[in-house]
Amino acid sequence: MTCNIPEFHEPVATIPPVPWTRAREYPPPESLADITTFGVGGRIKNMVHATSERELINAIVAGDDAGLPLLVVGGGSNILAGSADFAGVVVRDMRHEITTVFEEGCPGARIHVTAGTPWDETVVYAVTHGWMGMEALSGIPGTTGAAIVQNIGAYGQEVAGTVAAARTFDRLTRSVRTLFMSDMKLGYRTSILKESMRVPDAEGRVWGPSPRWIVLDVDFQLRLASLSEPIRYGQLATFLGVAPGDRAPSSDVREAVLELRRGKGMVLDDEDRDTYSAGSFFINPVLAQSDALCLPPEAPRYDVTDATAVNQIGAAALKIPGLVKTSAAWLIDHAGFSKGYGMPGPAALSSKHALALTNRGGASGEQIADVARTIRAGVREQFGVDLEPEPVVIGLDI
Repeated sequence: MTCNIPEFHEPVATIPPVPWTRAREYPPPESLADITTFGVGGRIKNMVHATSERELINAIVAGDDAGLPLLVVGGGSNILAGSADFAGVVVRDMRHEITTVFEEGCPGARIHVTAGTPWDETVVYAVTHGWMGMEALSGIPGTTGAAIVQNIGAYGQEVAGTVAAARTFDRLTRSVRTLFMSDMKLGYRTSILKESMRVPDAEGRVWGPSPRWIVLDVDFQLRLASLSEPIRYGQLATFLGVAPGDRAPSSDVREAVLELRRGKGMVLDDEDRDTYSAGSFFINPVLAQSDALCLPPEAPRYDVTDATAVNQIGAAALKIPGLVKTSAAWLIDHAGFSKGYGMPGPAALSSKHALALTNRGGASGEQIADVARTIRAGVREQFGVDLEPEPVVIGLDI
């Protein structure tokens, strides 16, 4: 048997996590605007703060038994809601716990994380212990459970590269079920959990605005290494002063990622209106190679990869033949919607990044949706590409 010999590593100094939400404390919020990073949304009629797994499951079952829409909220950083009251049940998972299952030379480290744990706390835990694989995912708001629903990714990494399994509550069978990597169907910004919110099942049921499988906790598998994975994202490599493919101390990579994200208004800051958003609003389109030929020659083109097919921790994700990913931000900008489009109105594109729609102050979800529709229509007319919204949309039509 062969395995990766662990590199010398040691825990680094304590690193504070970045903010994950703007509304984390009691008393319970009165509206979705209080618990979403957009700061929009109607009043909440039924709110549950679940402090245990049993409370979480009981709230889900009670809502489903009553035939009410269910919205399990993490950091509220991926929700765009209309102004109407939310008549369903809003559940917040308040459990924050990370446990080391084992740390050994050959298999690496395995950690067990409750779904309500802020995602950046999970990243900090890995980096401070000298474990590789999450460092470039720093600063993404929200919770660990939400991270695998969407298969979050940034700067050349995806959560699919480290996730091993997730315990979930299956709302159909009313049972706790473990989903392994092969079950989750993790792809570019998607998973079987996310698809259950949008695509009808065999009985024609769509489970949104929350998935059929509600994440209870997640296990991650990480390599023992204080150096990062090879830096595959050009902008990050340049910022670090290394060549693409080189490695750097994971703590340095994390700080570099946070600086890059702050420069794009992608790290929560109460004083920065550019962060009153859902981050990247549209997903980078994945096209067939034949369709990509219709784009202008200067349009960005990237490989589409599958992190779930990697059979060695830290190895590069495998390229999926026949597919091309392009940049939603490039398409938006070159369709005539540059940074700041819509200003000085209350709903506008970020002044720092053309891919983020923002609440400049006093905007409603309807006004943000209007800007999103205008941009979508403009990109379709200019390039023939339909942009897919990334956030969960409630009570609105994008």
